[in-house]
Amino acid sequence: MDSQPNYREKIGGYFEEVNTPIGFGINLAILALSILSLIIFVIQTYSITPQLRKILNYLDEFVLILFAIEYSLRFWSAKSRLKFIVDFFSIIDLISIIPLFLWGINVRFFRIFRWFRLLKLIRLSNSDLFAVKFKVKDQVIFIRIYLVLFSTLFIYSGLIYQIENPNNPELFDNFFDALYYCVVTMTTVGFGDILPFSPMGRLITIFMILTGIVLIPWQVGDLVKQLLKTTNNSPKGCPDCDLAIHDIDAVYCKACGGKLKLLSSRLET
Repeated sequence: MDSQPNYREKIGGYFEEVNTPIGFGINLAILALSILSLIIFVIQTYSITPQLRKILNYLDEFVLILFAIEYSLRFWSAKSRLKFIVDFFSIIDLISIIPLFLWGINVRFFRIFRWFRLLKLIRLSNSDLFAVKFKVKDQVIFIRIYLVLFSTLFIYSGLIYQIENPNNPELFDNFFDALYYCVVTMTTVGFGDILPFSPMGRLITIFMILTGIVLIPWQVGDLVKQLLKTTNNSPKGCPDCDLAIHDIDAVYCKACGGKLKLLSSRLET
């Protein structure tokens, strides 16, 4: 009787904890399936053979089944199921698997919610295992900034394509058309060669412009701050762990505690 709660906690920990090898691996596999699902979506926006489209549909359904299993396990192992149900990502995951249970009904629109899974890239980048690859903490911050911009751009692209393609297939013929429109809109360039026709598409465009005005300068500002911070660091290297960048007044390595050495001989004068 006592082993069951422990087993549930163990399973739940694998999903929530990304700093353990097993948890990181599981979340990385889920992320890979999410990216595969998005790749399938992008390919299906182009003119492909009926045979390939059929294969992709079967593969997409298989991925949906895996997502449904994942959601069920997360719900079963959650410490607070009510908290799990109202969690943003849980709502997104639930909506994204709805097409699996609505046979014969055109629920193509629900596929856009899978794009929000890209935001989990940011969560995964917080893992210590992810940071080990870069050694320098500043590089991890750069990655997070790029992931925010990348995720936002692709979410809007998938959203505007799903809304505009049925009403405006000449201008929004494939995913690249939607991506091009999002880049032009969010950077407030606005060439005007592609325009949304539907009211919902125009509403999404307003959100795109507002996001571009707020998000891009904010993220670029963080990027500039991080670059300035990195520039102001002293090029002292640790002979023990090879960490090359430290604070100007640092004497010992912030990673392993070893004695630092100057990498540039001109700094010793």
